Amino acid sequence: MTAYLAKRLAIAAITLALASVVVFAVLEIVPGDPARVMLGMNASEAQVEQLRQQMGLDGGPVQRYLHWSGNLLSLDLGRSYTYSVPVIDLITERLAVSLPLALIALALSTAIAIPVGLYAASRRGRAGDAISMGAAQLGVAVPNFWFALLLVYLFAVWLRWLPAGGFPGWSAGIWPALKALILPALALALPQAAILARVTRSALIDVLSEDYIRTARAKGMPWRKVLWGHALRNALIPVVTIMGLQFAFLLAGTIIIENVFYLPGLGRLIFQAITQRDLIVVESVVMLLVATVIAVNLIVDLSYALVDPRLGNRA
Repeated sequence: MTAYLAKRLAIAAITLALASVVVFAVLEIVPGDPARVMLGMNASEAQVEQLRQQMGLDGGPVQRYLHWSGNLLSLDLGRSYTYSVPVIDLITERLAVSLPLALIALALSTAIAIPVGLYAASRRGRAGDAISMGAAQLGVAVPNFWFALLLVYLFAVWLRWLPAGGFPGWSAGIWPALKALILPALALALPQAAILARVTRSALIDVLSEDYIRTARAKGMPWRKVLWGHALRNALIPVVTIMGLQFAFLLAGTIIIENVFYLPGLGRLIFQAITQRDLIVVESVVMLLVATVIAVNLIVDLSYALVDPRLGNRA
């Protein structure tokens, strides 16, 4: 297990280093001068050059990359050009919205998908299976922003149970803050639940054809216990893989939903930073999201070894 962990950590470190090079290089070739954008088209060249020096944009690409990557390692993310505050403060403030949103969406997705996948697998070829997978196919096909608009109309405009957008902050109380996150979390969760339900069904169908399942049934074990206690556990590896990828997506891919619901999260921050050419914010947030994806994948890899110890022994 130690060798397996060391190997995965080394792969994660190399991936993170390569990702930092790619992120920096891509942002370097994006057209537009941040200093010119901030000062406007009427600013003189001397003013633009002075601001470029203040922002550290006057050095060569290699020099700027080494300076930026060194600051990342020391958790010094610099200051935002637009907001004139430390980037780490911006990220911390926005994570207080995006992280709970992603966790709630993942919890909802899992709570919906696992029972649906179990139900469909246990009724393979019957009407219940067809209806469940038809609904899942619809969930995969429909984009989450359409779900968002539909949920706003139903629960905010018509029923008036939940707010249509905005975030009051955690200082306003846990319940008002959670109410503001329910609709966007549900809009994010429904398409992901559809994907996870289909994966759960497929994995369970493969497991249910194994000999030990037939043996358990022949011994008189109740079907529910066979399904939940034996089949589901042995079908967890592909399910856990999708759950890990979904959490990374839910944290990194909320730009549209956060803009629909006007939530001050990481997605909205990176959208604003791109439009304002605030490169230091874009680079820092993207690297945070990349590190999160790598960390989640590492945790998923380690969970494989816990679910199936043979994987750790083969590593």
